[in-house]
Amino acid sequence: MTDRAIAGVGAYVPSDRIAAQEFTEALGTFGGTGIQQKSVPAVDEDSLTMAAEAATIALETTGIEPESVDGLSLATTTPPMDEEDPTPRLASMLALDDDVETTLHTGSTLAGVEALTTGLERDGDDATLVVASDAPRGAPDSAIEHAAGAGAVAFVLTDDGAATVVDRGTASEPYPGTRFRAHGEPETASLDATAYERASFNDLLSAATANLETDSIDAAAVQAPNGKLPYRAAGSLGVETGDIQACATVHDVGDVGAASALLSLAVAVDDDAERVLVAGYGSGASATALLVENDGVDATLEIDADGEGLSYAHYLRRRGELTSGEPDGGGAYVSVPTWKRSIPQRYRLDAGRCPDCGALSLPPDGACDGCGALVEYESVRLAGTGTVEAVTTIQQGGAPPEFVEQQARDGAFQSAVVAFDGPGGETVSLPAQVIGEVDVGDAVESTIRRVYEQEAVIRYGLKVRPR
Repeated sequence: MTDRAIAGVGAYVPSDRIAAQEFTEALGTFGGTGIQQKSVPAVDEDSLTMAAEAATIALETTGIEPESVDGLSLATTTPPMDEEDPTPRLASMLALDDDVETTLHTGSTLAGVEALTTGLERDGDDATLVVASDAPRGAPDSAIEHAAGAGAVAFVLTDDGAATVVDRGTASEPYPGTRFRAHGEPETASLDATAYERASFNDLLSAATANLETDSIDAAAVQAPNGKLPYRAAGSLGVETGDIQACATVHDVGDVGAASALLSLAVAVDDDAERVLVAGYGSGASATALLVENDGVDATLEIDADGEGLSYAHYLRRRGELTSGEPDGGGAYVSVPTWKRSIPQRYRLDAGRCPDCGALSLPPDGACDGCGALVEYESVRLAGTGTVEAVTTIQQGGAPPEFVEQQARDGAFQSAVVAFDGPGGETVSLPAQVIGEVDVGDAVESTIRRVYEQEAVIRYGLKVRPR
């Protein structure tokens, strides 16, 4: 179907979970059919930060350098802003070249499979990066919310990848009202017309796979809005329920929207499945099915739960249902233009080396931190690893105003001074918010998270976590 193929896969799922039992004990019912637990993003995580995590893992897995990536596609039903293309920020976070061609796929849960299909059709790229990342959200008492998880998966595509799409089928038919989000609404809804929604799911997937040879597959990566519907579509897809269960993630992760079918594909290739059916579905409705032949794709999946098992009350705090938001006034105002100028340091730790004395300065402007001379710095990128030199805990009432909402939703957090490693063995000390807990002397690594919002503009930057 195309000469391009999948060279490597990376996946990231937030480690915190909430069990179905927590909903049942709190509400007397749980609407996430077939789901035992689901992933819950941290307060400072969204579809963009998860995309950066998965893409970083995929690039490290394949050994592809960022400057070799010519095309970047992001798929999500939950972009951080209703109107603002997040792909330039993602490209900057990943240190891709300024001329990388970016595309955004959104509007339905089929967006992930659409992005992969489009990426495989690109010609002339040394490498293409396709990322599907999502964190759907519904009303607190809805089946959509009970099933909604969070996660991201990324694929590096090259001309000599080890997994090839050998056949494809598509289908579309108008099914209005099966799953939708109205203008300006943060929560996805449906009409709860169960038979109607099931007919849409089965009919479209059946039509998309009608001409594909599905009788010899090892696994079926099927869109999973809950833990039951994919299995009810097995007959329509021409597969066994065991083929779906072989790579299903919905039972332990929940519904990850546009990343759903592709996250299951990642599990399948990580398990060395040689022939995989990918069945993506999006309300509206449309479906795309892919037959993938895998000859040993490298995959690194960070999807195991090792974080906190949340109570229902803590879960509501995470959602912001029990907090009052940021207080008025008093925060450290940083204008968007000023923040923009500091993005190379905030996203990638771009420092400067003094040509006179060799000292590193970050940010690389003004007088040299070593000799005090006003110089033209040589650009140097720090590795993003370091050692904790000092640490303090920000308790309730102690957080700066722009961090009060985070503290209220997730409790106390640490702030540390970290000696980041330089390329010549030297270090540069900087303050950084901590994800998790650290002590002085601990090794840490940087990652991208939301820092805060100001003037309704989301500010992203580096934080650190134990390594």
